[in-house]
Amino acid sequence: VLAINPGSKTIKVKNLLTDEIFEDSFDKLILATGARSMVPPIKGVNLTNVFTLRNIVDMQNIKAFIDQKRPKTVAIIGTGFIGLELCENLKTLGMDITLIEKLDQVTPGLDPDMALYVETHLKGKGIEVITGAMIEEIKDDGVLLSGGNQVNSELVIIGTGVRPNVDLAKQASIEIGEFGAIKVNSRMETSIKDIFACGDCIEQFHLVTKKPTYRPLGSTANKTGRIAGENVSGGNLEFRGVLGTGIFRVFEITVGQTGLSEREAIKEGYEVAICHNIKPNKPEYMGAKEIAIKAVADKADGRLLGVQIVGEEGVDKRIDVFATAITFGARVQDLFHLDLAYAPPFSTTKDPVMYTGMILENAIHKGRPLITAQQLKELIQSGEKFNLIDTRIEEQYEQHHIEGAVNIPLEKLRELSEDLDKDIITVTYCNKGTTGNAAQNILINKGFRQVYNISGGHKTYINQKSDI
Repeated sequence: VLAINPGSKTIKVKNLLTDEIFEDSFDKLILATGARSMVPPIKGVNLTNVFTLRNIVDMQNIKAFIDQKRPKTVAIIGTGFIGLELCENLKTLGMDITLIEKLDQVTPGLDPDMALYVETHLKGKGIEVITGAMIEEIKDDGVLLSGGNQVNSELVIIGTGVRPNVDLAKQASIEIGEFGAIKVNSRMETSIKDIFACGDCIEQFHLVTKKPTYRPLGSTANKTGRIAGENVSGGNLEFRGVLGTGIFRVFEITVGQTGLSEREAIKEGYEVAICHNIKPNKPEYMGAKEIAIKAVADKADGRLLGVQIVGEEGVDKRIDVFATAITFGARVQDLFHLDLAYAPPFSTTKDPVMYTGMILENAIHKGRPLITAQQLKELIQSGEKFNLIDTRIEEQYEQHHIEGAVNIPLEKLRELSEDLDKDIITVTYCNKGTTGNAAQNILINKGFRQVYNISGGHKTYINQKSDI
């Protein structure tokens, strides 16, 4: 289709096999023009060893290049879903892989503290990760970074996102939204009567913020396609918005996210409560795998705003539960009351979803506040005097502890806390947060005025330390 004439309800069409150009008419029209790979304006992007991956043809072109040239080195520009999934697949072919990201973290959709889990895992698989990097030029033998360093690569794949295909819509004077996609209402109607749009070419709206957004995902594209089809054929189906729920696997770990990140929630003006919850996905004797959950809630009313999860098993079922909870406006205290399926092969008696709600309810409603690694850093830098208590056993403390921490194992805390100043801030921590919370309870009951527990404990703090 070359052009749309809304006034006469006609379209100009070219037959690509015969080059014939003809006119056709419509009563109602649906634009489902999708999106295309976004290629940054870098010198060398048109070289024969540079590819994007958006569709089957792109995949066939990459495969043909690999079959013919047998490259040993590859640079992947961008660390979103496509870049990381490609990373895993190309590694199985024995290639040396370098990931290049312009931001200071991988997986831009995640908060930095959760992205570090992914980066650490990638490096453990022998992937070179370069963040905070700008690209000067792509060459036949590599990628030249700003500053003069060159990444050697025989194959370059650009995975820097997509942009909506809206040329036809613009030509027809259809309204375009603030994210550069076609603006539609909840029935998929555009600004011009009898013209609808759906899929990756449209702007959506966010369920939490109620504001426009652009989150092109296959699940959303299919959903909006059904809504458009229903409504052009006499139905009345409405779109209810998105949370930006996404999931991907890279090597052995799964990464899932839904709703607002901490960064997005703060930008939207929320005063947030944050928790990091590290729990096994099922009992140890059933071969448990640890999952790390970060949850973001509105401190004002306890409404759950967003969740990010990284782990080897059980990420998918938990992220879907959280997405459902957010969709229906759940508060953190509601999570404990969910009647989730339990049997030892599948979960613990209190599922990590429930634990997440318990931790946040304690922090928001029961006077058991958490402190993140970044907030602890700011407290240290402020010069304010405070107590920092490591509640683990002595051997763990000696192996590694946060600088300035005093080791008081939990069983000795009631006795030894008498020597501490109760009127200054006190911070407790353990390995993952549970014992630190128990210590927090003891100290509050003993009259300490301000007691915080490190969110996610020592393990989360160490994971973030390189970043902060």
